[in-house]
Amino acid sequence: MTDNKHTYPVPLSDGIDAFIKTVGNIIAWVYVFLVLVIITQVTLRKGFSAGLIIFEELQWHLYAIGVMFGISYAQVNNAHIRVDLFYGGFRQRTKYIVEIIGIIILVLPFIYTIFYHSLDFVADAWKTGESSESPSGLPWRWAIKAVIPVSMGFLALAVFSRLIRDFTLLMRGEN
Repeated sequence: MTDNKHTYPVPLSDGIDAFIKTVGNIIAWVYVFLVLVIITQVTLRKGFSAGLIIFEELQWHLYAIGVMFGISYAQVNNAHIRVDLFYGGFRQRTKYIVEIIGIIILVLPFIYTIFYHSLDFVADAWKTGESSESPSGLPWRWAIKAVIPVSMGFLALAVFSRLIRDFTLLMRGEN
């Protein structure tokens, strides 16, 4: 898209985006913790031949949290990947229309599908008390699986914000 979302205020979208950016900035700290866990694990494994399974599993848990919540952060910051073969040459009005149609036809059904199916995935893990197969691994596998529907909820919020913004700017005739 363009930087119009910063030029033309859309209060509801601006509020949603600010919320998602705040949460994203907080969650970004998991990467600092992830680096510390990796350094600790490498030091233990290479320096003392004593790596810990809990650190191995914690690494992918932290990475999953950062990536899954980073998707909504990328959406509100317009930092996601877009194939710009034709899009870059479109007039602003056409870009709004393409965004709106793409969100309604492609993005929202994708989010719904992932969200809906992840609920049973999390519920089954919670009911069975799923944990690591390793005796020294992390318990509560349902907790990391719960990141999927929660992060899809955040992505849905970010996409609705974008939909509101693009529709509002299209109706206003903003260029």
